[in-house]
Amino acid sequence: MCGIVGATAERRVADILLEGLRRLEYRGYDSAGIAILNDQGLHQLRRVGKVKALDDAQTESQLNGFAGIAHTRWATHGGVTEANAHPHISSDTIAVVHNGIIENHDALRKELQSLGYVFRSETDTEVICHLVHHELKSAGTLLDAVKTAVKKLEGAYGTVIMDQREPGHLVVARSGSPLVIGLGIGENFVASDQLALLPVTRKFIYLEEGDVASVSRTAVSIFDAKGAPVERETITSDLQYDAGGKGEYRHFMLKEIHEQPTAVRNTLEGRVNGDHIAVDTFGEDAEAIFQDIRHVQIVACGTSYHAGMVARYWLEEYAGVSCNVEIASEFRYRKSHVFPGSLLVTISQSGETADTLAALRLAKTLGYRSTLTVCNVASASMVRESDLSFLTKAGAEIGVASTKAFTTQLAGLLMLVAALGRANGVDAAIEQRIARALAALPNKLEETLDITKEIEALAEEFADKEHSLFLGRGNQYPIAMEGALKLKEISYIHAEAYAAGELKHGPLALIDAEMPVIVVAPNNELLEKLKSNVEEVRARGGIMFVFADRDAHFASDDTMRVINIAHVDELIAPIIYTLPLQLLSYYVAIIKGTDVDQPRNLAKSVTVE
Repeated sequence: MCGIVGATAERRVADILLEGLRRLEYRGYDSAGIAILNDQGLHQLRRVGKVKALDDAQTESQLNGFAGIAHTRWATHGGVTEANAHPHISSDTIAVVHNGIIENHDALRKELQSLGYVFRSETDTEVICHLVHHELKSAGTLLDAVKTAVKKLEGAYGTVIMDQREPGHLVVARSGSPLVIGLGIGENFVASDQLALLPVTRKFIYLEEGDVASVSRTAVSIFDAKGAPVERETITSDLQYDAGGKGEYRHFMLKEIHEQPTAVRNTLEGRVNGDHIAVDTFGEDAEAIFQDIRHVQIVACGTSYHAGMVARYWLEEYAGVSCNVEIASEFRYRKSHVFPGSLLVTISQSGETADTLAALRLAKTLGYRSTLTVCNVASASMVRESDLSFLTKAGAEIGVASTKAFTTQLAGLLMLVAALGRANGVDAAIEQRIARALAALPNKLEETLDITKEIEALAEEFADKEHSLFLGRGNQYPIAMEGALKLKEISYIHAEAYAAGELKHGPLALIDAEMPVIVVAPNNELLEKLKSNVEEVRARGGIMFVFADRDAHFASDDTMRVINIAHVDELIAPIIYTLPLQLLSYYVAIIKGTDVDQPRNLAKSVTVE
């Protein structure tokens, strides 16, 4: 979601800040801004649209200064306007950037207005800079003012504050929204994501919940939620940022679709050993913890939620463990029963998804036996706060619409199924079958990508469509949901997914020649049932596009276009059938002329509720 970059150095920082913003563009945003502090005072520049517009304006104005903050905004409070873009400034002296949502902003706004402060935006963020300015009237330093101000904030914030009267000094505060400090030599940096800072440092400190920190060129001081000074671990990152080029591909999304065989190989490396899964890949205590697990509660959002839904089928069929799956934003706000011996599994590409992270923190108060996070970022909050973790090793995913993160999550969850099955005394043949299926998966993914040209041609038939329906049965139902989500995200075509057996309970009323029906049809025990559902669509004049196992004996005709998929073990079929749906959504989006990598209104990492 929104991106933050800050720097204090002995060199001009504008270029560092703008490069950091460019590296955070994948997160999704609608405006960008920068504030620079120099001998002449505080200078602010903001633009609606892409970072390039801000860069062009900065080049023209030549903002020179040795300390600054910058931001890409994804609108929450207030529309997409220059006035609502960050940074916000109070009394020409205090500048603030902020990720998150201040829930009591309305009450604070009224209080500050009564004190004479004039608001120039509709945002919740502006209350922070005026509040800090007000607290400075009685506080000795910017740090003291921020410590007092944040106690009055309710909601989520990752914020960086700069004061004209304290040049070369940044104060940062974190509650619910991630912030990282980058350490240099004679210079230090702040960002919402370490990717922004990789050109200038490899050494990072990750702030914990409630931390407030003072950052100057030569020193970093951190205070916990109680105001006590604390030391946080310094981590040297070996993360590779590969967003600098798309290679032979037109978009990052297409590049990342084709990276999936390699990404899954990286996920499996060292973890699938012959006929066994390495249980310690989930953590050194995993084997002992898994012995106690009798139930799994999966919590996630969006694409990760769909991965959890697939895992439910696997866990109950192959591991003999009951499983519930719930959207994180719903899990948080209902009273739930915790079964004895329950493992909470959270799934998130970034590990910072606000609702999922809050659900993890809630679960720690509810009596779960243990917690496990499946994530792509080793330094993420959810990884640090979970008892166990599984890193997918998918590499940086730049396209907003998740592709390789999803398939590597599924590979990791299938390994979890094998590990829990072994701990629960399931027949060893099950683990052997899972290990062999996973070992074959990368090559099967490569074979599946051979149908790319066929799907590109198929996409032409969606050029004038406004609605579509996706159907699947069993563990392919969540894959149909994921396919519908992808089409919505990047082509802006309305798409819905149904368990195919539900057709007769309402959706058949929608079927006509103008609504394409996309069907995923592996050759499994539900195939004949699915064929009956296909006939229900055919009888109502529907036009179908069927991705089918070549052994399922579907044939193309006037009402049905069949794309044949090589036969695979039904264990990995959900992963395999994901790729054609990703490719379909991509090529439809190309025809529609949408912004594939940064679709409107969406963000890569959703760090607000």
